[in-house]
Amino acid sequence: MDVEGRVVIVTGASSGIGEATARLLAGEGAKVVLVARREERLQALEDELEGSLAIAADLRDPDQIEQSVDAVLDRFGRVDALINNAGQGLHVPLEHVRLADFVSIVELNVNAPLLAMQAVIAPMRAQGSGAIVNVSSGTSRMVLPGVGAYAATKSALNMLSLVARAELESDGIAVSIVYPSVTATEFHHRLAAGGRPRRAGMTAHSPLYVARAIARVLRSGAAEAVIPHGPEQQDIDEG
Repeated sequence: MDVEGRVVIVTGASSGIGEATARLLAGEGAKVVLVARREERLQALEDELEGSLAIAADLRDPDQIEQSVDAVLDRFGRVDALINNAGQGLHVPLEHVRLADFVSIVELNVNAPLLAMQAVIAPMRAQGSGAIVNVSSGTSRMVLPGVGAYAATKSALNMLSLVARAELESDGIAVSIVYPSVTATEFHHRLAAGGRPRRAGMTAHSPLYVARAIARVLRSGAAEAVIPHGPEQQDIDEG
């Protein structure tokens, strides 16, 4: 997909990976739809990015997801890409996971991407093309004590993504997964519970570095991009 002139929804766009992705794609000529809860940040970003649209929404609310996509269709008449980036961590040992916290991150990390995908499938199918990029986590490819509940939600997102890729391929809709490693964002300051796990020897990547991986699979339609641990000079393993 050439993103110039394309309508791209980015969730969790008010900061971190989402903001970096929105800036990158807008710089390449995309019409970026900025979706997140923090309205003031979104409005400031909308003012900065030409042709963008800010939509304040809580993605834990199914109605707000549907209303957001409807607003995009009303404004632009199409949806070319969806980047499901919004998410929240829960970093405590499994024996201490509170059900309310787990349900909360399931709503944002699993339910919201599923509902957002469902909301864009019909317009993408009608236009005969589309791309969906789901932002997972490297923790879903590891056995890492202390983040099991969070990793479980991302593992669920992985399976939804893989099956969606198979189901939607014939409609011209490419579904991809990006697996970030440790990234220098506000993520660990906004956990549902717990704190940042200690991971010796891991270098935090910049949000822009992850955004470039997202843009790469968006353009190529690759099944996945695995962002390795370590310095940003390392190559991204795509397949």
